[in-house]
Amino acid sequence: MEVKKYEDTIAKEDCLTPHDIIKDPYVLEFLDLPSNTDFYEKDLEKALIDKLQHFMLELGKGFSFVSRQRRFKAENDNYFVDLVFYNYILKCFILIDLKVGSLSYQDIGQMDFYVRYYEENIKTNTDNPTIGIILCTEKNATIVKYSVLHESQQLFASKYKLYLPSEEELAKELEAERRQIETNITEQATD
Repeated sequence: MEVKKYEDTIAKEDCLTPHDIIKDPYVLEFLDLPSNTDFYEKDLEKALIDKLQHFMLELGKGFSFVSRQRRFKAENDNYFVDLVFYNYILKCFILIDLKVGSLSYQDIGQMDFYVRYYEENIKTNTDNPTIGIILCTEKNATIVKYSVLHESQQLFASKYKLYLPSEEELAKELEAERRQIETNITEQATD
């Protein structure tokens, strides 16, 4: 009986997609950073690395740490990916770019560049497509809708929160998510 349960679990994990693994929002309360955004991205990165085990648990299943400030060169320019993980369930690299503040189209373009670079220069033939996650404090729905995020299966923008929301804030967020899902369903039905 236990073997059957284990086989069922493995079979389910083999069918997981990035949408099943990538969370939104992430609750980073364990970092003990100020609840306002009076800190720099390097402070956020340092706090995450200092509490890496907690962060990996917040990320979800299958994450293995690969690198911090992973440098790569494109012609004469150096670029740095904030955090690189490998997900052994999805069998792919996960690139994380940290943003203190709201998501911008420049952030999306930067992550798209990183993912495309990894696709052509780092990943192997046995790896699945690279995933990029932009962790930001706010997402602008219009920027998401009219950017590569809207169509891409490999790029994600996830909000992070430095504390658990109150019951009232949580109810508002759930209502906003419900409206967004209904809007997406309506848009898909008209396409």
